[in-house]
Amino acid sequence: MKRGRLPLTALRSFEAAGRLLSFSRAAEELFVSQAAISRQIRELETFLHQPLFERHHRRVELTDAGRRLLSQLVRSFDGIDKLLSELVAIPAQSVVRVSVEPSLASVWLVPRLNRFRQIRPDIDVSLEVDPRLIEFRGGQPELALRFSAHASSWPRSQAERLASTVDSPVLSPALLASGPPLEKPIDLANYTLLHEENRQGWTRWFETAGVPPDAVPARGPMLADASLSKQAALLGHGVALGDLLQIGGEVASGALIKPFDIDVASGAYWLVARSLRDLSEPALAFADWVRSEFAESRRASSET
Repeated sequence: MKRGRLPLTALRSFEAAGRLLSFSRAAEELFVSQAAISRQIRELETFLHQPLFERHHRRVELTDAGRRLLSQLVRSFDGIDKLLSELVAIPAQSVVRVSVEPSLASVWLVPRLNRFRQIRPDIDVSLEVDPRLIEFRGGQPELALRFSAHASSWPRSQAERLASTVDSPVLSPALLASGPPLEKPIDLANYTLLHEENRQGWTRWFETAGVPPDAVPARGPMLADASLSKQAALLGHGVALGDLLQIGGEVASGALIKPFDIDVASGAYWLVARSLRDLSEPALAFADWVRSEFAESRRASSET
């Protein structure tokens, strides 16, 4: 086929819709209407004399032809984007863009970030605090730090496990001194329990501790993330189920008390990138530093 006949606009619309499996999300990404995306894809299907999507109620799936075309387009567009990025003039000060989940950014990364600055003063770190999944396309961060309760895979990306997460109850010394004694796990029912996002974490911990589910009331404040839960615990508002990797320093200093040696695994932290082997030099330096910092945090949390 002559290159002058390539339906480039339609191919771009299809690539976004196929990658996201959503016409509406493709429209948002390309800053056009959903109707425009639908029209471009219909024209492309007419051009190819075959369907590219199986359309269901409120969802779409790729046909075999659609999957073949999407695979080629993703590789081609990513290659173009990579080359264009390389051709853009490199600023005098190198910058690495990193996407980080909010609680991990505020509780773990930001307190340590000056260490990286001391090691590599020639690299500026641009943090984008966002829990949403990214695909490391043009205009997006090159690296991401993510939490997953399962061994997750990110589409068209690579993920490296940095550390497993282990949760345990923690509370302030003042709250412990003024509250009922904590001699066995069931005694926590006499305290306000701080819940992070949902009540499943405490349910798992009490099951691990051998406490019947109906023995502990499903009550207590619901907080958006680990940083808020940690802050509430430090203020004496209740007992948090803390990730020892993030609160190890407070436990070691005595700012928080860990009343029981009963821990429960809750997931892992991951370093995610389009390709961990093909990072820019600033991103590679930051990734190596993050690995060493997580290794130190693992050692510290194992001593808590």
